[in-house]
Amino acid sequence: MDQTVLSLLKTQAYVDGEWVGTPTMPVFDKSNGDEIAKVTDVSAELAEQAVEAAYAAQKIWARTTARERAQVLRRWHREILAHADELAILITCEQGKPLAEAKGEIAYGAEFVAFNAEQGLRIYGETIPTHKAHARIIIAKQPIGVVAAITPWNFPNAMITRKVAPALAAGCAVVVKPAEDTPLSALALAELAHRAGVPPGLINVLPCSQPEAVGRVLTTHPKVAMVTFTGSTEVGRILMKPIVS
Repeated sequence: MDQTVLSLLKTQAYVDGEWVGTPTMPVFDKSNGDEIAKVTDVSAELAEQAVEAAYAAQKIWARTTARERAQVLRRWHREILAHADELAILITCEQGKPLAEAKGEIAYGAEFVAFNAEQGLRIYGETIPTHKAHARIIIAKQPIGVVAAITPWNFPNAMITRKVAPALAAGCAVVVKPAEDTPLSALALAELAHRAGVPPGLINVLPCSQPEAVGRVLTTHPKVAMVTFTGSTEVGRILMKPIVS
């Protein structure tokens, strides 16, 4: 792997602003089958810790202003663009996408962060007339809480920024479970968020080889307020089971 990527090659889970766990789960280069690195294989217990950390951090983050949140997201956006080449190499290695397409994904993914930094400033309420002459209905939008984000292997960068950026802009915290094959891009984004000053606990990244166990925590934990998922119909059905049962 290109030596310039090494500063973004993180091999531990990212929970509450800390790199935790012993790397035991291999990640392979899709071009030749060689092992790139080992990453932490997150357990259900560590997933629960991540949810608790996100819940605590979100309570503080929700009290910040939209402008303060936008400033943090803009810094994250700048970090992503500054390391676009390294991020693209990571995608090519762990996912197999040609480098030109990987660079396109980084640009595409960065735009979700830039867009939501500005869109968060425009989360307006509403005042609605009623049937009573001297009454009005007032609607105020509030952050929902902790968001669990489960992302696919084919866009390991952009599908994370697409989910995390709007959640942070709205005042939420996120627990990310990336695809088993492509955790390095997710961990690199967490590192850049850390450098950008995203407060501890707001972004948590949980690589794992047993997605059902971690997925069950994310879909049943009482402190998770929302689940966002992009992936196959088969996995979607598995995730829905504890929600609808």
